[in-house]
Amino acid sequence: MFNRRWFLTLLSSSPFLANFRPLFGRLNNRDYFAELGVRPIINAAGTSTALSGSLMRPEAIHAWEYATRKFVNLDQLHDAVGSRIASLVGSEAALVSAGAASALTLGTAACITGSNEEFIKRIPDTSGMRDEVIIQKSHRFSYDHAVRNCGVRMVEVETVDELVAAAGSRTAMMLFLNLADEKGQIQVAEFAGLGKRLGIPTFIDCAADVTPADNLNKFIRMGFDLVTFSGGKAMRGPQSTGLLLGRQDLIAAARLNGLPHANTIGRGMKVNKEEMLAMLVAVETYLQLDHEKDWKEWERQVETIAKRVGKISGVQAERFVPPIANRSPQLHIGWDRSRVGIHRDQVIEQLRDGDPAIEARPWEKAELEILVWTLQPGEAKIVGRRIAEILKAAV
Repeated sequence: MFNRRWFLTLLSSSPFLANFRPLFGRLNNRDYFAELGVRPIINAAGTSTALSGSLMRPEAIHAWEYATRKFVNLDQLHDAVGSRIASLVGSEAALVSAGAASALTLGTAACITGSNEEFIKRIPDTSGMRDEVIIQKSHRFSYDHAVRNCGVRMVEVETVDELVAAAGSRTAMMLFLNLADEKGQIQVAEFAGLGKRLGIPTFIDCAADVTPADNLNKFIRMGFDLVTFSGGKAMRGPQSTGLLLGRQDLIAAARLNGLPHANTIGRGMKVNKEEMLAMLVAVETYLQLDHEKDWKEWERQVETIAKRVGKISGVQAERFVPPIANRSPQLHIGWDRSRVGIHRDQVIEQLRDGDPAIEARPWEKAELEILVWTLQPGEAKIVGRRIAEILKAAV
């Protein structure tokens, strides 16, 4: 068995290879971020892509490292990983995508082209194809660009009657944004039911909507034909991955529209063997977690920060749990500007410029929003202390 001990023994016994021993030590001890002048941060702002999402679970890292040492047939691995994930979450089929945005493109392409090779080669030129996607007006969002990449026309509706009237021979798909469920007149279960009634595939974007864990199959059971989740948020797989779950025929068509097939709209959305395997293990691990224990730890971290900042006169710290996306205990911190004379942006800037650097985010209903599920052990105390120091200095 080749291992580190074997390698070091070989180095010491070979005059030629011994020249590389200093390099081997340096590779193990390099501080790459320091070399590049990039400051690591304490992430109290959640699983934002701009802040590198979440940290991969140790089990996923182990799977990633394992995959780096072996060659495989990528199609065969795609099949096997997809089959295993589908069985875990209770879906007909699944694939690992290059993030949830990639899943939106591949899923849309699948609804347009099916397995038609000519159509697959031609999109986003959709002439002669079904090229309309129905969406509620209140559900339009920046990431629907990933849908529009396929050359479709977005047809906006507001009521059930408008949706039924808009459905026709050119309708490829109906798109629902789970985060906007409360904003539209057609709620999530009714939307899925309308798709079944009209014979139109329904696709729901749930990118940031795990937790709770049963969301992974909730929307499949509800009747949606396609569902996407981010892989690099609560599940803590690779940040560059996502899951596309759903009907067997649509997942197969999505595969045909992506790698390793060359002449496709999804060819650039590459998912390597390391990402596939690490995402599978992340799903396995996530489903086996003690989620109640995790929730209690998040509550404890929220309380730690709230107690520290809540002692300051004029400051309010309120626990909050979002109803849909990023569903976890969070902390909203507000203050009376007549008593604490500092603007929210100044607090964020001082946190960012401090040592250690801390990222928090503004919130429309409070001055600051603190998400604790990306904090590492001991960091809640640091975050609470730094925010308290900044606010106290402004009293």
